[in-house]
Amino acid sequence: MSPEPIIRVEGLTRRFGQFTAVDGVSFQVQQGEIFGYLGANGAGKSTTIRMLCGLLAPTEGKATVAGQDVRSKPEQVKRVIGYMSQKFSLYMDLTVRENLGFFAGAYAIPRRRRAARVEAALELSGLTARRDELTSALPGGIRQRLALASALLHEPKVLFLDEPTAGVDPVSRREFWRIIRRLAAAGTTLFVTTHHLDEAEYCGRVGLMVDGRLVALDTPEGLKVAHVPGTIHAILGGPTAQEMTRALGSLPEVLAIKPFGRRLHVRVTGELREIGCFVALLSELGFSGVEVEPAEATLEDVFLELVAGSEAATGAEEADQ
Repeated sequence: MSPEPIIRVEGLTRRFGQFTAVDGVSFQVQQGEIFGYLGANGAGKSTTIRMLCGLLAPTEGKATVAGQDVRSKPEQVKRVIGYMSQKFSLYMDLTVRENLGFFAGAYAIPRRRRAARVEAALELSGLTARRDELTSALPGGIRQRLALASALLHEPKVLFLDEPTAGVDPVSRREFWRIIRRLAAAGTTLFVTTHHLDEAEYCGRVGLMVDGRLVALDTPEGLKVAHVPGTIHAILGGPTAQEMTRALGSLPEVLAIKPFGRRLHVRVTGELREIGCFVALLSELGFSGVEVEPAEATLEDVFLELVAGSEAATGAEEADQ
């Protein structure tokens, strides 16, 4: 018998006038899971989080967090969760330790436990050596770790992280995710939104939002298999996407041709999965001497496929009206 989900969402909807920000979203999250919630700006991610945190009442549907109903018991929800946004909200003129002490009081942690909770938060976030530094003097990545430590002081069952590493350097991002994985291993549930699709690879499961709808939900690998089938060959230099589309676009074995940074990704099936066959075909078409290497599908590929599919479906609906 599987354990009861710590987050249960059924048909969750939020409208602002005629605009539907979140449209009939349903999913479940298990305790100790790192759950990624991805989408472009305006896709409905932050609105979903605000409802799950008890800050915004749903228009329709229902949701529970740690057994508490977000509509009827929003204050009880707030007691069992932690929340951290991309916008730094601590006090710049206080030291690291003073900030943590202030929030320990704000969370109504009993006085006899505050010192121990502050020490535990300092250790978890790797800030023990910086405890007496002014917050204003800390680099951005360190400040975000302090914000995370503050959100954990009251030992929440669920921690919501809304774009927590936006604007943070790559090294600090890796350290931040190391802490997230430690929290999950200890039983804390993490609900994370991010626009860094490489970060979503660390999540146990990922939900993808497009225009307020949850269009896909699976493990990162499951999403790639389902939405980016075939084999990807990366072409370094040489032909442009337009040239390659003219040469290969009509072949049934060619599933997609897309620029990817300085490379061109060509997704194929059938005999063209073999890199030797693919290179031979390019030579026959006059693209000899180009460098080709294997490439792996990414969540960015998945996201682009789903967005393109959603736009096509929307266009078809509008054409029918």
